[in-house]
Amino acid sequence: MSTLKYYVWLSALPGIGASAAGKLLRRFGSAEGVFFADPEEQKKTPELTQSELAALSNKDLARPSRILARCAELGQRVVTIQDAEYPERLRNIYDPPIVLYVKGRFPAIDEEAAIAVVGTRTCTPYGLKTAENCGYVLARRGLLVVTGLAKGVDTAAALGALRGGGAVIGVLGCGIDVVYPRSNAELYEDVANVGALVSEYPPGTEVAGHHFPVRNRIISGMSVGVAVIEAPLRSGALITASRALEQGRDVFAVPGNVDASASAGANKLLRDGAIPMLAPEDIVNEYAGLFPLKINGGSVKISPLDKKLEKRLITGQKPTEKGLDSAAGNEYIDTDAAAKEQAAQEAVEKAAQKTEDSLTGAEKTVFSALRSLSRPGEAVHIDDIIATVDIPAAEALGAMTMLEIDGNAVSLGSGFYALSK
Repeated sequence: MSTLKYYVWLSALPGIGASAAGKLLRRFGSAEGVFFADPEEQKKTPELTQSELAALSNKDLARPSRILARCAELGQRVVTIQDAEYPERLRNIYDPPIVLYVKGRFPAIDEEAAIAVVGTRTCTPYGLKTAENCGYVLARRGLLVVTGLAKGVDTAAALGALRGGGAVIGVLGCGIDVVYPRSNAELYEDVANVGALVSEYPPGTEVAGHHFPVRNRIISGMSVGVAVIEAPLRSGALITASRALEQGRDVFAVPGNVDASASAGANKLLRDGAIPMLAPEDIVNEYAGLFPLKINGGSVKISPLDKKLEKRLITGQKPTEKGLDSAAGNEYIDTDAAAKEQAAQEAVEKAAQKTEDSLTGAEKTVFSALRSLSRPGEAVHIDDIIATVDIPAAEALGAMTMLEIDGNAVSLGSGFYALSK
């Protein structure tokens, strides 16, 4: 603890950024060495400005002590750049943070196929669906999703990864105890339970616009590759991609319509040489040979419900309760199977009613239409749903995307949807 407070002092010292702190650590070997160094010796540190040197005269340790006490109250840990737990990938970037505040289970990042999934906050339904599916597939295949937990693409990717049973590293531009956006309070808890929340900012640090471009270097620095889902020409996601390229990371981009402003940045990345991501498997295949013990072989398995509905879409066959008497070659009715099927269907209907009762607004309207149009073993096309509901098509599409993200509906491709089981 006595050594730790000096790292907190240096990292939280007004006027000293990560770059200057790194230069001081390289010269004096430790934060404690910087604290007790003679001012004349500090002046010999290459490339330090006069204002940075002046900031070092502040030797007040009261604030670092308060920060550490607050961390203890909140269950946060402090990982310094000289700790073995600190990711080597991050340590090797140009301006690594000298302190990380962590809540949750911080994995051995250097052993993980960590992929940053980033994009705009104001994404389209296409972007939401793509991000959620990307997070889900990457998690199911054994990759680690790193994201900023902002609105839009970040949130969708994190929710997808959690639904896929994987861990998420959420890198924040504020203190870990400051939830931003507020609607992500539950998501923060889920990420901390199975992964980790990470920030270079001490507890209580409020949201500030200039924090987010700075934190983006951590998102890319922890990762082996960055996937840009949707990004306008002026976007934080493009800043992350730029930092990734500076750090020698791979950059993937999802193509979008050439006239879609939300995809203009991602399309520009593709024009400039980014790796096209037409499906999450493109990322998986890129790293399968590098992380053979982490990445699962084969494609992601479809759930039993999806298989059943997929067969219905491809072959036109409907499920039947009929069996075949192999001895006589005659069809017979399996009454036990029929009873079980009826009981299962009743359970599905009961669960669907409970879900519908919990929904509001457009999501409730779209779910109700999907439910009323659904038949056992069949899927419903989105055009049929839109024709049924009395809301704009764009609103209906957005509501369907949110139903997918929340696990209340399943996309079978080509515009077909079904209720989740």
